[in-house]
This record gives sequence, C-alpha cells and structure tokens, in this order.
Amino acid sequence: MDTETRYRFRCTLTFGDIYGQIIAWLVILLISLAASLALMGARQPIFALATVGLILVLSLPFLLFAFVTTLLNHIEFQSVEAVEATNAAATRASRSSAVAAG
Repeated sequence: MDTETRYRFRCTLTFGDIYGQIIAWLVILLISLAASLALMGARQPIFALATVGLILVLSLPFLLFAFVTTLLNHIEFQSVEAVEATNAAATRASRSSAVAAG
C-alpha cells in the first residue's frame, strides 16, 4: 500500500491583503508622534518618550499577530496529483475546443 503523497506549497498572499493593516499601524504611529510632540511642548520630555515607547511596544504584538494570521490564512497545500489532473483536464479541453474551431 503506497500512502506517500506529495504536496505543493502555495502562498496566495498579495499586498492588498495586508495594505489595510499597514495603513492602520501608520495612523497609530502618527498619533503617538503627535502625542509626544504635544508633551515635548509642555516641557515633559520623559513623558513624551515614554508615550511613544509605550504605544509602539503595545501596538507591535497586535501588528505581528495580524500579519501572521493573514499569512497563515493564505497558505494552501495541494496534492501534486490533483494539480496535475486539473492541468491535464484543462489542456484536453483547450485542445478539443481548438480542434472544433479549426
């Protein structure tokens, strides 16, 4: 009994899938910089640096979690035999339509 099956690894992730996440994180960065500039102007530089650091430290794990889960949702494993059968059927269909047209 031959149970060895070969699989093809395929990633269907595109830039559009993560574009919204990048924009949201950039908005968070801009808000943190605005808050730090406001605190710098109030003569509290320690609080300004702490605010930026806190926002970055708290937002990075969420960003990484979003990236990783998006990536994992776009990973596919296809058996090689199924892919080859699909390709062969498509080739036969295109040949038969070419013969009928010609």
